[in-house]
Amino acid sequence: MKSARVLLALPGLAALVWGVVLFADYALPLRPDVFGTIGWLVGGPILNDAVIAPLTAILGLTLARVLPQPWKTPVVTGTVLTGVLLILAFPLLWRPYGTAPMPGLHDGNPALGLTLTLAAVWLAVVLTALRHRLTPHRKRPTRPQTRRT
Repeated sequence: MKSARVLLALPGLAALVWGVVLFADYALPLRPDVFGTIGWLVGGPILNDAVIAPLTAILGLTLARVLPQPWKTPVVTGTVLTGVLLILAFPLLWRPYGTAPMPGLHDGNPALGLTLTLAAVWLAVVLTALRHRLTPHRKRPTRPQTRRT
């Protein structure tokens, strides 16, 4: 078990070292734009861990306590997916061309894309929750057979 953990950790550590090498190649010698990059690299995880993740967790727990049983799991899942989608869309919503240019990425409207994706997520949430009303819960007439002898 210990050797498996080491074998799984080695590629992650190698990727971390490669990221540090690439960042050092970009950042050294120091220029004014490097400080903005450091702000994004440090500020992003702090913003996520201090604001977005706790708000998503509090909202999910509150909804799980308030909502009836068929709505709990779909609504909490939709809430978490909404938080993740907002994190992913933030750079494009913050400023135009907020990420590295990729073919086709900047051809569309990121706000419209986020709105349509969130609409699809919440439509799936509603349909999943309503599925319980449309299909009755079936109870087993007898005990299930097991392999015990």
